[in-house]
Amino acid sequence: MKVLSLNLGERKKVMWRKKEIETGIFKFPVDRPIFLETEVVKDDTIVDRKHHGGIDQAVYGYSFKHYDYFKKLHPDLEWDYGMFGENITFSELNEEEIRSGSVYQLGECKLEVTKPRQPCYKLGIRFNNPNIIKQFWETSMCGIYFKILETGYVKKGDKLILIEECKDALTIAEMYDTKR
Repeated sequence: MKVLSLNLGERKKVMWRKKEIETGIFKFPVDRPIFLETEVVKDDTIVDRKHHGGIDQAVYGYSFKHYDYFKKLHPDLEWDYGMFGENITFSELNEEEIRSGSVYQLGECKLEVTKPRQPCYKLGIRFNNPNIIKQFWETSMCGIYFKILETGYVKKGDKLILIEECKDALTIAEMYDTKR
């Protein structure tokens, strides 16, 4: 599980269903390390602090292996890392094996797995298609939110290394299935 891309977003205004919406979901790769703070990724934009960021959702990771599935459903989009609003695109993340409460080392940081991402309408904005939300729910390819136990820098190429597995906890895929 290696970092392929680090992605940050800026505040962006878009028209969606005849309303102007502000969002930070448009994340794009950066060519520098990023700093993971306790509640956010430094220099990343979070517009809706009620549903994003915070202690249990400080950083969002997504697996590049999942991209192919969605590329087939949305072939006309211009694909790049950060497409799902993730801060970190990993070579792989397996939601069916990774358990809530497990602790990992990533670069200078220590991270704890907290929960799956629940898609909201802003994923539909990013894909310019509200169907992505249902398509996202129909898989276990939800990505993972992490809590930051030790802050620090993460760079491209860093590996996500398991330190302590929480063997009795649900997997991210199991949690995702129960939240529908």
